[in-house]
Amino acid sequence: MNIIPITDNKKNFLPLLLIADEQESMIDKYIEKGEMFVGIKNGLAVAVCVVVCLDKETYEIKNLAVHPKHQHQGYGKAMIKFICQQYKEKCQYLLVGTGDSPLTIPFYKKCGFSYSHQIPNFFIDNYNHPIIEAGVQLVDMIYLKKTLH
Repeated sequence: MNIIPITDNKKNFLPLLLIADEQESMIDKYIEKGEMFVGIKNGLAVAVCVVVCLDKETYEIKNLAVHPKHQHQGYGKAMIKFICQQYKEKCQYLLVGTGDSPLTIPFYKKCGFSYSHQIPNFFIDNYNHPIIEAGVQLVDMIYLKKTLH
């Protein structure tokens, strides 16, 4: 997979972004202020990641998604590795917020992230419909953190 930065027409990748964040109005809050990277395999966009600067020490992964046909093939892990390399000179920490899901929490822990904090009722307060992942309704936003150096 070849990972490239995307600076223009970021909304062209909305179908991929919606895999990780299923409400477009929420994506609109960070897509333009974030740096976007897309993983290309055989001419197809198979993965996407949007990273936003929070402060001089911390950047946050706001969206990380892999096309369903390409999941469980190492593309998400490769994207995390790439992002860590890209940002290790820019910041000390990477944060990622996710639902309390049996799919995402173990993935990020395998990638070296550990629990940081949580925001109660985030998904209930910020989304116009219930967010269900792996049969579980997401309620709280769970933040995980990784030290880059």
